[in-house]
Amino acid sequence: MSKSQTGSFTERVKRLIKAIPKGQVAAYGQIAAYAGDPRGARQVARILHACSDKDNLPWYRVINRSGRISLPRGQGHETQRSLLRNEAVRFRLDGAVDLERHLWQPKDIDKILR
Repeated sequence: MSKSQTGSFTERVKRLIKAIPKGQVAAYGQIAAYAGDPRGARQVARILHACSDKDNLPWYRVINRSGRISLPRGQGHETQRSLLRNEAVRFRLDGAVDLERHLWQPKDIDKILR
């Protein structure tokens, strides 16, 4: 974590998730690492579960590191896929997001986290 990052891990995670642009995705571990804890992927999932509605987070833009939706079918998987497709996110034939095209590569993490 750089010196210009402020707030708790949870606050940083929420800022990062809000910064993911339409049509792009980020992995749980990617968000955790940018927020200062490279081993905090599960914590990111818990933050999403607890805060998505009240903080209006674009939860559906966060997927697992292999480009797959982590939610089980019948328990949010289809909703997440539909929301991503509505933003023109493309899926490969194996069902994973095309990460070469849609993985978020932020230019200035410090600016997001200030």
